[in-house]
Amino acid sequence: MKPIKFPSAQTILLIIAGLVTLLTWLVPAGKYQTLSYNKETNLFTQIGIDITTTLPATQKTLQALNIKIPLDKFTNGDIYKPINIPNTYQELEARPQGFYDFVKSPVKGIIEAADIIFLVLIIGGLIGIINSTGAFDAGISWLANALKGREFILIILVTTLVAAGGTTFGFAEETIAFFPILIPVFLAAKYDAMVGIACIFLGSSIGTMCSTINPFSTIIASDAAGISWTTGLWGRVFMLIACLTIALIYIIKYGKRVQKDPTQSIIYDQQQQIAALFTQSNTKTVQFTSRLRLSLIVFALCFIIMIYGVVALEWWFVEMTATFLVGAILIGFIAKIKETDFIDTFVKGAGDLLGVALIIGIARGVTVIMADGLISDTLLHYASALTTGMNKGVFASAMTAIYAGLSFFIPSSSGMAVLTMPIMSPLADSVGIGREIVVNAYQYGLGLFYFINPTGLILASLAVVKVGFDKWLKFIMPLFVVLIVFTLIVMTVSSYM
Repeated sequence: MKPIKFPSAQTILLIIAGLVTLLTWLVPAGKYQTLSYNKETNLFTQIGIDITTTLPATQKTLQALNIKIPLDKFTNGDIYKPINIPNTYQELEARPQGFYDFVKSPVKGIIEAADIIFLVLIIGGLIGIINSTGAFDAGISWLANALKGREFILIILVTTLVAAGGTTFGFAEETIAFFPILIPVFLAAKYDAMVGIACIFLGSSIGTMCSTINPFSTIIASDAAGISWTTGLWGRVFMLIACLTIALIYIIKYGKRVQKDPTQSIIYDQQQQIAALFTQSNTKTVQFTSRLRLSLIVFALCFIIMIYGVVALEWWFVEMTATFLVGAILIGFIAKIKETDFIDTFVKGAGDLLGVALIIGIARGVTVIMADGLISDTLLHYASALTTGMNKGVFASAMTAIYAGLSFFIPSSSGMAVLTMPIMSPLADSVGIGREIVVNAYQYGLGLFYFINPTGLILASLAVVKVGFDKWLKFIMPLFVVLIVFTLIVMTVSSYM
């Protein structure tokens, strides 16, 4: 009997999209009224079910709508997306999605996610160009020799640096660019590709889960909850250090086991396939010339400039994508690649990541089905009602679990913050705890489920390395359980402090 093969990432997401389509037939349709700020007119816009109203942008208006957020959070741009208005949920006529809507959802998702999809494709082209020069192979060979006997430093360095990016500016989608670059380095250090995936993806996940000054989660969620982002900061710093330490110990122990005995690798059966994917087919040594060094410097500068642009210059996907495109062209000139060869290599490199781009689009399509079926706000409304009458400790744990569940349907951290915080944060007042507990529950719940959330980035990340979701689940589950238990203990204790 032939063993049943675990489905591909694209198939998993299409199955999820189909189930969510069925959900629109079972879950009542409903919507909250929303409020947004117009900087040009200095007015609020209240969008109701049937009517849109403009209101003066004053603190009095916010108080009348039971929104406990300082006015300056809107006027200075901290809250730039429409927020849900508490106590305005209203059931609507059902809008179930049919087969035709299901078929259209991946296309709509690809259109909505065009910015990140083009980023991924251009990065693929850049990687194709740098690989064709031989510079990357020469650099990896040098690095592997430099770290010989101290390979664990690579795990600590990569995971910590990526986590630092996650906790400060929400380093998440950008990490897809690092898988094709760093996986060969881990392979050269005698680890398997799972160690590389873990360092990059878990580093980003733990960093964003325990965000400290991340404007796309901590700050926007705190603003929407009506508190300062510094409230509860030291608790999040403690969580960042503790969770990162636990993850590093787990990855290093697994990595050492694989180094000693490669058959202990969870992806041992894919060893040759992955090695062929990330290393050149020829075995001749590439001389690390000045031209190749300069190509690698330009390559590295693309990422440094991207990070600086996001942090300091308010760049987003268009600017990041343009940076990588310019970098590819510069490397082409430095390496003296012919124009026709450059185009062919760039297109082939982009094509190698086309599957990743499609996964991102299909995942976004799941959100499209929910929005069109008007069930997102209904799920939020019922989730908020679950915490009625709970004591402090149970409330904190339940809120973490609720946010983990909601993140399946709303994987965006900033989207989750502005949609849920005006509804969820006042619940803390009725229980008698600080609203920072709800902000932390939002971060930890979202962050923990992100490790395995198929509508997040994990499937796209695994697709870059050609590793199945089942293999990832086998690797991550022990660590996932440990972090869940640790987080719930911390949340329970902090709710009584």
